[in-house]
Amino acid sequence: MITKIVGGILLVIAIAIGWSWRSYQTAITEPIVTHKTFIKIDKGDSISKIISKLQNQQIQVDATWFKVLAYQQDADKKLKVGEYELKANLTAPQILALFIQGKTRQYSITFPEGWTFKQIKQKISQHPDLKHTLDSMNDAEIMEKLKADKNHPEGLFFPDTYYFARNASDFSILKKSYQKMQRVLDEEWQHKAQDLAVQDKYQALILASIVEKETAAPQERPLIAGVFTQRLKIGMMLQTDPTVIYGMGDSYRGNITRQALHTPTPYNTYTIKGLPPTPIAMPAKEAIQAALHPTKTDKLYFVAHGHDGTHVFSATLKAHNDAVQQYLRNSK
Repeated sequence: MITKIVGGILLVIAIAIGWSWRSYQTAITEPIVTHKTFIKIDKGDSISKIISKLQNQQIQVDATWFKVLAYQQDADKKLKVGEYELKANLTAPQILALFIQGKTRQYSITFPEGWTFKQIKQKISQHPDLKHTLDSMNDAEIMEKLKADKNHPEGLFFPDTYYFARNASDFSILKKSYQKMQRVLDEEWQHKAQDLAVQDKYQALILASIVEKETAAPQERPLIAGVFTQRLKIGMMLQTDPTVIYGMGDSYRGNITRQALHTPTPYNTYTIKGLPPTPIAMPAKEAIQAALHPTKTDKLYFVAHGHDGTHVFSATLKAHNDAVQQYLRNSK
């Protein structure tokens, strides 16, 4: 009789162990996410709270085994707050790994090359997933917080796409962009050509910003940089329209009048010699490279073809005037 009882108990235990093992294997190997969804882990969330959030998103998580997995990995002390994207077919261990590694959902913001700092700030202020802290700061205060050695921000931020977790501060994005520009500029300066017209990295950045705004044809950048380098070397005015436009500020309405060309501003290179005091936009890396590796040329002038963004380059004023007349005829 006792033997039968013991045997029955052992059978029940064996069945329970087998059932538990199959249940455990199912819990750790079967996908439990059927469609892409999002879950946010807040500071102070317990494992039980997270399980509830998962279940509220129709994720069929086994609470018991998820807790076992979590406690095995000491997950309650390792979870990272943030918003997570859960893709279809994820298993419970994969979900828990995301939470521990802090692989939060990434948002992005893009600063195109040639943009001004004003455009950057406007784009940042309109992004709904950033924490906005810059509205109460002026440009000089922003640069001071960045510990920059310049108080004018123009051109000092690198055009790129930046990724961030939801509610990252807008300042953190600017900091990434500023630091990347410093790295790129430092690296390119180390490999600069000899006999340049620019004296330091900041002047190179100013020239690069002008090159960036002068052409939509990437292959022309080194030659345009060469023209401006020649002009700087012989003391000739740069006479470049993008600097005039920048100096006009909000008064620019799509047209540069004769009066505007003769109205002095710190950026009007028709009335001042040399470079303007700051960059006029964000140059791409290729524009920086062009400014530091300008084409050696005798050309001093260029005018747009008027159809594909490329230019006709001339060494003399007469040849340039002929090219201008040809452009005017073609544009009629």
